[in-house]
Amino acid sequence: MKTNFNYLLAFAAALTVGFSSCNPTDDPEPDPGQPAAESRYIIASTPISSDGVADYLLTAESLTEGTVSTLGNGVEQDGTYRYYVTHKNKFFSMLYGQGNPGAVTTYELNAEGELEKLSDFQSETVQAFGAMDDDIVMVKISRSETNPFASWYRMDADQLQIVDEGTWNQEEIADNGERAFFSWVTQVGDKLFAPYFSIKACCNDTFGTNYPDSAWIAVFDYPSMELNTVIKDDRTSFLGRYFLSGLEVDEQGDAYGFSGSVASSNGQMTSTLPSAITRINKGTLAFDESYYFNVQELADDYYITANTYAGNGKFIVTMNKEKGAYTVGNRFGVADVYNKTFTWVTGTPAEASIVNVTINNYSAKDGLAYIGITTDEGSWVYEFNANSATAKEGLKVEGGRITAISHLDPAD
Repeated sequence: MKTNFNYLLAFAAALTVGFSSCNPTDDPEPDPGQPAAESRYIIASTPISSDGVADYLLTAESLTEGTVSTLGNGVEQDGTYRYYVTHKNKFFSMLYGQGNPGAVTTYELNAEGELEKLSDFQSETVQAFGAMDDDIVMVKISRSETNPFASWYRMDADQLQIVDEGTWNQEEIADNGERAFFSWVTQVGDKLFAPYFSIKACCNDTFGTNYPDSAWIAVFDYPSMELNTVIKDDRTSFLGRYFLSGLEVDEQGDAYGFSGSVASSNGQMTSTLPSAITRINKGTLAFDESYYFNVQELADDYYITANTYAGNGKFIVTMNKEKGAYTVGNRFGVADVYNKTFTWVTGTPAEASIVNVTINNYSAKDGLAYIGITTDEGSWVYEFNANSATAKEGLKVEGGRITAISHLDPAD
């Protein structure tokens, strides 16, 4: 079901008017005392004392050295939980309202290297979102026994407004007596791919399933948002996890699916298949039956909890020994999906000392990735080298726990 509309939820914009000479030779020389605007890294950090504050957004010139602090610094993000996506050189901060309305706040980087708010409007609380062409797609997913509909919203990332909305029938998509619960939404070519896990949505076992050993992806045409097909693979459990992407696209346009094999029923882990990676080749709407990468077998029986793409087929994967639907990994490896090799990373803190690891991380796809690690002693950004399988301590974040890392260039 689809509903078109063309109104603005709420929108605030700043208009800058400039003047230039008709004769290019009359342009003034650059002022050597005024440095050119530079890019900045954005670090979201949850403060140690966080009554009514989800995060502070901090900016830094480097991720490999120095210190930043939430104490007296940063842009406050209200609420309890915030999730972030960067698209079209804008930083989108999404409030998770825990049953209450959410919000979308948008920032850009000004010439002074500071975050400048562009818009802030109330929205539905959503559980899956991602960039698609010029838009941000947001999905509110039902887990109710009586309501089988997920609501989707298309937000234009330039206009900063909702331009379309509609619903998907999760029961019809699953077509097995359960509900399709989307782990994320990802652009693959000109389609929107939505990996999902099948859930009971009832019986005091809302996120349990009777189908623990299958992976599904609902494929939607864009921008119509109409269901094109559902593809299935019985070699792994579902892709991704709750609020966690399990599908990544490489430079060639192939999509790789990551399964932690953490399906459950009545509180017990029921997946019998290993944690593994599968592939959907560019331009196809089917899993590649010739490709299967059993990561768990090479990783001493550890399973994948999250991944960050570092480029050239190499992923920094966060791993854990003990399976759990929401367990945060505390050991790191490099999974080379082209050569199907796995290498443990050296240089990270001891597993037992790690309190939290970020899942929203930054990489320029140049072989390096930046991941936030919080230990008993503090919170740092670590630089991971996917080619050498090493990591080193970088920027220290004081006064809070790192929750996300991103990057912005100055706005035009």
